[in-house]
Amino acid sequence: MTIPTTMKAAIVTAYGGPQVVEIQSRPVPAPREDEILIKTIATTVNSGDARMRALDAPAGMKTLMRLAIGITRPRQPIFGTEIAGTVVAVGPQVSRFAIGDEIIAFPGTGLRCHAEYVAVAERKPIVKKPQNLSVDEAAGLCFGGTTALHFLRKADIKPGEHILVIGASGAVGSAMVQLAKHFGAKVTAVASAANADLVLSLGADTVIDYATTDYSAVSSAYDVIADTVGATDFQRCLKALKPGGRYLAIAGGIGDMLARPKDGKRPIAGMAAERPEDVAFLADLAAKGEYRVVIDQTFDFDDIAQAHARVDSKHKRGSVVVRVGE
Repeated sequence: MTIPTTMKAAIVTAYGGPQVVEIQSRPVPAPREDEILIKTIATTVNSGDARMRALDAPAGMKTLMRLAIGITRPRQPIFGTEIAGTVVAVGPQVSRFAIGDEIIAFPGTGLRCHAEYVAVAERKPIVKKPQNLSVDEAAGLCFGGTTALHFLRKADIKPGEHILVIGASGAVGSAMVQLAKHFGAKVTAVASAANADLVLSLGADTVIDYATTDYSAVSSAYDVIADTVGATDFQRCLKALKPGGRYLAIAGGIGDMLARPKDGKRPIAGMAAERPEDVAFLADLAAKGEYRVVIDQTFDFDDIAQAHARVDSKHKRGSVVVRVGE
């Protein structure tokens, strides 16, 4: 195929609401010696994209966020952490992929996936797309799944342990429910009544409706509490944790990062790792039918601002997908 010299990209022009996202023309990146050039078929707008766009930092971290991504506007204006697409060019040092391969890539914090073409180093988390996955499912495989894997690994979750998953219907939460079950844990999911059937279908043993029940009021109920949405904190969850319990502050602020262990219970916070082996693990599970990517809605690329608005609503189920090409 002929690769054009320019492409459409979603540009975040300033910090603010969905209206700051505009489709503009940008040069198509030329792959370096160790890179593949991917023609984007689908990508996602996830909670990380929405938080960066709105400069919506966890408590105490707004200044650090500005320093990391841009003081007055995003330093990298093309957001997007995950992509499903087709390889259309390869650098001379590339050996794992060839032109025509259908792949899933996770540039992660490198961003740039909200564009018609993306150049990604071969060493980054990239796998060939399992045949049984739709392109929308492929696009949503990585962000939630790798985040959940990272924190479950940090918690060293064991078969038979009991985990409470707060925000169980989101991209990270739906992955956390499935992967915790895969590792042999008992799962109690916190979600709205409207999403109870969904999380039960993903493997949750029990569902708590957060609108009617205080999940932190019980005593010594859980080995692990995973807060995927920043709804609570370590201090409030101490009572509900068993001795030796772990609190996963997946969307935590500076307080969670600075919190110290107490009464033999400990908080776990920080950035999730972006490991190629984690994406390969998820792709293998999905290929076997043992892991399901939950899709909320799919938007056309020209409507990507609406996809941001959907994420901002806080009511999405799983991933919000954006179709960029064919």
